[in-house]
Amino acid sequence: MERLPEMRTVQVSAPEAGQRLDVYLTRVLAEVSRTRIRALIEEQAVLVNDRPAKPSYKVRAGDRIEVELPPPPVLTVHPEPIPLTIVYEDDDLLVVEKPAGMVVHPGAGVSRGTLANALCFHIQGLSARGETIRPGIVHRLDRETSGLLVVAKTTGAHDALAEQFSRREVQKFYLALVIGRMAEREGRIAAPIGRHPTHRTMMAVRPDGHGREALTLYRVREWIGDFSLLEVEPRTGRTHQIRVHLTSIGHPVVGDAVYGRALWTKVKDPALRHAMMHLGRHFLHAYRLRFRHPRSEEMLDFTSPLPEELEAFLALARERAESEKPR
Repeated sequence: MERLPEMRTVQVSAPEAGQRLDVYLTRVLAEVSRTRIRALIEEQAVLVNDRPAKPSYKVRAGDRIEVELPPPPVLTVHPEPIPLTIVYEDDDLLVVEKPAGMVVHPGAGVSRGTLANALCFHIQGLSARGETIRPGIVHRLDRETSGLLVVAKTTGAHDALAEQFSRREVQKFYLALVIGRMAEREGRIAAPIGRHPTHRTMMAVRPDGHGREALTLYRVREWIGDFSLLEVEPRTGRTHQIRVHLTSIGHPVVGDAVYGRALWTKVKDPALRHAMMHLGRHFLHAYRLRFRHPRSEEMLDFTSPLPEELEAFLALARERAESEKPR
């Protein structure tokens, strides 16, 4: 099972009150450097009483502080001869298609079979900027999400691509089949995302000030019976963003057992409900990726077809919807 970052919760006692937040956390979390603590605060991975705060915030007695820490790193990645589908490659980067079920890089409980293991086998000297467990990795996809990823071969390419992601200049488009018929042809979901208040291994839409800014745009490509096929563009990169946002408006991604299972009963057709339960993944595919080449600055635009199992489910949904039409 994919592991989310560890949550650490501390409560400020009366003698500790008055310290700067970054100073207090550096003392309490002795294994984390002050520089890293400040970065976590700036990334809104630190919440004080469920709200983001500044490093200079003076902690008060009774403050409840939550810190989201990344999983302990694996020091090395073992090369493995795992097949890769390479869409594009040059001296600076490559674009690959990640299959559903593959984790992008090693983490807690996962050290083998990841995209990083495959990359280390196929390509020598990948960029190791950041963490050694993520050679060349600039961005991620959830385990059960398939589709396009760009990988940096050099440190210069890694830095340039990371900067584009930081400035939200990279365009990522997904195809998602959701339960229910969208009322509007297109829309936007602007809702903060943070840790679920009770299920701490999940994310959730949170009230203003209690999560990190998140924006998702969507457009209906096709209405298919009781489903809607969407093109989705996340403008921010929060954990599980698309799945959380779509579930929050009552249209979970087909096959999403984490965020959408409670709404699977909305699928009335027994054949489709059975097919969804046995799909083995959620219907979310990163089908298009646009970014500037880190060296030439040429705009690159790549697309990826839907995997066979998603095409098969679509075909069944269309067939069942057609059969329900009045003759």
